[in-house]
Amino acid sequence: MMSIPDVQNLYARILAEFSKVIVGKPDILKFMMIALLSNGHILLEGVPGVAKTLMAKAFSKSLNLDFKRIQFTPDMLPGDVVGTFIFNAKSQDFTLRRGPIFANVILADEINRASPKTQSSLLEAMQERQVTIEGYTERLQEPFMVLATQNPVELEGTYVLPESQLDRFMFRIIVDYPSHDEGVRILERALKGTDLPDVNIVSSRDEILTAREFVTKTIHVDRDILDYMVKIVESTRDKNSEIALGGSPKAAVHLLSAARAAAALEGRNYVIPDDITQLVFPVLNHRIMLKTKFLTDINSSEDRYQYKALNQVLSGILSEIQVPR
Repeated sequence: MMSIPDVQNLYARILAEFSKVIVGKPDILKFMMIALLSNGHILLEGVPGVAKTLMAKAFSKSLNLDFKRIQFTPDMLPGDVVGTFIFNAKSQDFTLRRGPIFANVILADEINRASPKTQSSLLEAMQERQVTIEGYTERLQEPFMVLATQNPVELEGTYVLPESQLDRFMFRIIVDYPSHDEGVRILERALKGTDLPDVNIVSSRDEILTAREFVTKTIHVDRDILDYMVKIVESTRDKNSEIALGGSPKAAVHLLSAARAAAALEGRNYVIPDDITQLVFPVLNHRIMLKTKFLTDINSSEDRYQYKALNQVLSGILSEIQVPR
């Protein structure tokens, strides 16, 4: 039987392995664990060279989950992602050749380089945990998690992710440059050689599924906490002078699921307001659209992804809503 200490122990084991190859970034691993335990997907956004791919590999290897990397390119077709039926001359029949989407952890590398048609091939898998190929539908093995990456700087040959695609992601995580001290530690590791330390397997698929079920069935949420979450999301739609498009009800559902997992990692079987406030930015920053006039007024219109402006708006919303006691 799983318990809160078991969930915390699982997190500590994964953090120890993650830290072998990634300098710093414990907050990003925490969001990865929260998404895994709450059936979510993550969009990792950052410039090249900040270890987005390495994070995904280290995370999946420590869990002993089936990992596939899909390098998205403009000429990629939906069949390259989900698979297709091919004719078998020996049996005189069509055989399903499964695509890389059939894995537990998918690294969708540079997802915004693929055409909208190819991007849409992920929608059914991310939402319904199944794939339909030429009328044939097959369930994906649980757990199933997409870790997508995109580069916010190099825009040539890319496509902006549509709202329907962005809404499938529980979090958009900004992977920033390392601090000075972290940069020094990275160079110290480089001095010792180019080989990366081996990541040990410290968990299993069954343990992850058990932990996820425990979080879903055990972590309690009071009615006033639910009211607090809904007020936050509603505030992004309440004719806010800075926001053109607010968060949907699905945003509130993702906030609830993530808050329960966050509470378990903190050693509690109930959600508190602090669990919610730490999740507001990663859950909502890719779901709201700011008005052009507001961006112009604060000189942020040149920032395509508007990190600082979004943070300013969401922080303002949080400051105006009474925190439940």
